[in-house]
Amino acid sequence: MVVYSFYIFDRHTECIYQKSWLPPPSIQTTTTSSSDNAKLVFGTVFSLRNMVRKLGGEDDAFISFRTAQYKLHYYETASSLRFVMLTDISTLSMRNVLHQIYINLWVEYVVKNPLSPVEHKGGEGVRNELFELGLDQFIRGLM
Repeated sequence: MVVYSFYIFDRHTECIYQKSWLPPPSIQTTTTSSSDNAKLVFGTVFSLRNMVRKLGGEDDAFISFRTAQYKLHYYETASSLRFVMLTDISTLSMRNVLHQIYINLWVEYVVKNPLSPVEHKGGEGVRNELFELGLDQFIRGLM
C-alpha cells in the first residue's frame, strides 16, 4: 500500500492540514502548488459528496472513489471536519484508518490541547508537533 497524501479540511472549507509522502502519478508531471492541490481535492470531494446525496438521499455516504492513478478516501466527522487520503488504486477502504486518525491523533493531540485554536481562521494550519509525528509514524506503519 502506498499513501500519497493526506488533507484535513475544516467546516469553513479551508485546508488546515496537508501532508504528502509521495506525489501521485497523475500530479508528478504538473507544476501546481500544494494549496492548489488542496483546493482541487476539496472541490472534487465537495462535488462528489453532493452528487451522492442527491442521487442516494441523505443517508448515503460518500466513502471513496478511484481513478486510473489513485484512490481518494473520505471521512467526515460530526463537527464537519473532513479527512481525505490519497492512496494507490489497490488499497482497500481506508475509512477505519481515517476514523482512527481522528480519534487517536486529532482528538488527543489537537482537540484536547488547550493551546490549540478552536477555529483556524483564514486557513491557518494546524501546528502541533505531536500530531504531526504521530500521523507520520501511523502512516509509515501502514506502508
